[in-house]
Amino acid sequence: MTVAPSRPSSLPHYPSVLDALQACWQIVHDTQSPRIASLALPLPQVDPLAVLLTLATQEQRQCYWESPSKGYAIAAWEEVLCEEFSGRDRFRTAREYLQTWQQRVESSSTTPEGPYFFCSFSFFDTVDPIHAGFAPATVLLTRWQVVRQQQHCTLIANVLIKPHTMLPPLARTIAEQLSKLKSRSWVRQPASVPRWPSRLYPKLSDQDGQVFQQRVRQTLAAVAANQIQKQVVAYALDITRQHPFSRSLSLPRLRSQHPGCCIFSFSGTNNAHFIGASPERLLSIRQGRLITDALAGSAPRGKTPQADRTLGQQLANSAKEQREHRLVLDFIVQQLQAKGLSPRYSTPPGLLRLSHIQHLHTPICADVPAHVSPLTLVEALHPTPAVAGVPTATACQLIQQTEACDRGLYAAPLGWVDPYKNSDFIVGIRSALIQGNRARLYTGAGIVAGSDPEKELAEVQLKLQALAEALG
Repeated sequence: MTVAPSRPSSLPHYPSVLDALQACWQIVHDTQSPRIASLALPLPQVDPLAVLLTLATQEQRQCYWESPSKGYAIAAWEEVLCEEFSGRDRFRTAREYLQTWQQRVESSSTTPEGPYFFCSFSFFDTVDPIHAGFAPATVLLTRWQVVRQQQHCTLIANVLIKPHTMLPPLARTIAEQLSKLKSRSWVRQPASVPRWPSRLYPKLSDQDGQVFQQRVRQTLAAVAANQIQKQVVAYALDITRQHPFSRSLSLPRLRSQHPGCCIFSFSGTNNAHFIGASPERLLSIRQGRLITDALAGSAPRGKTPQADRTLGQQLANSAKEQREHRLVLDFIVQQLQAKGLSPRYSTPPGLLRLSHIQHLHTPICADVPAHVSPLTLVEALHPTPAVAGVPTATACQLIQQTEACDRGLYAAPLGWVDPYKNSDFIVGIRSALIQGNRARLYTGAGIVAGSDPEKELAEVQLKLQALAEALG
């Protein structure tokens, strides 16, 4: 959006913004080292999604992150720093890069708030050309971050300051953006209804369904032969249509239809966007306290309260589903213990009920030592048995050998870290890669002893339909 130039004298916030930038510049001058000036500026009530879809341009790198049920959202756009990594050491190199710049943040806020460094990782350490807009690992800091936490809204403006940086133009740009955000109402984006009837929702063809069931049977044979205990069989469905897919339609729908999930959108290059509504939290850290989830074992929702309760009870009583859930729980606990943490959790698992599906769910808590980076724990937990299998290495080998498409960012970690080691990461499931008029929808099912190929096919069809409803 083009903004007409404003005289500094007409911008009430210009002097304070310039003072904050000058304070950061003095540190840069004294140390001869670049710094990030991060200004947290209060806003009236805004919808970060409405701001993002209005102000961010197609060419700008951007991220959107929202937990509707928690009243928490971040919209971020226009890169200040963006670095990409690949290979077996991608988590380590991303962590080192992140730590370097976290130590160079000079915040103007008296209370710790941002800035948010967004991180995305692919499932494997390489990506297929179809995911060319995304690297195996990316760390991104944006200039603009609009944050809503319940009734509290903030604009976080981030600026890279070097010894010869001209401060007045930067101060004017920030003051103009703040005035623009305060001068109009940024209302919640409406969620329009899908354009096509449900009978036309994309789904696996009969042939694709047979291929999927055959892969399930092959996995069951590997389980019977004691090669693995579990493997997740994933499938990607490609859609091409005449008109482009629009995030201004799909993101409000995802938010409306999946309030219990984390709604996300990460942009790559070439107008590629990876979007979805993930029910699976990889980890959340606040003030040194970690929460993660064992989420495995699924059943559909019932059409009536009684039917829903019956399906939930059947899920809780299923030895097969409990076995699948226990594999995930044990893996997470062991990985956290290996990093020196003491995880705590309750048994038996509860039910996490979402709009279209319900899962067995066990929250896990732990205290995180100050020297442990969130990305160290992200690396330790990825991939969980919920999206790969057990043993993990064997399951990943089978995935690479048997899956026809590259997973890219599907079922991989996505999230953010701030300079105070607070962080949120989810697993990128219930997701789609959209680029222009093309979309790739991802889904999968965990296969263990006792899995039924026809039921697993019905489960992935259900997940595809839920995602297709949002894309429209």
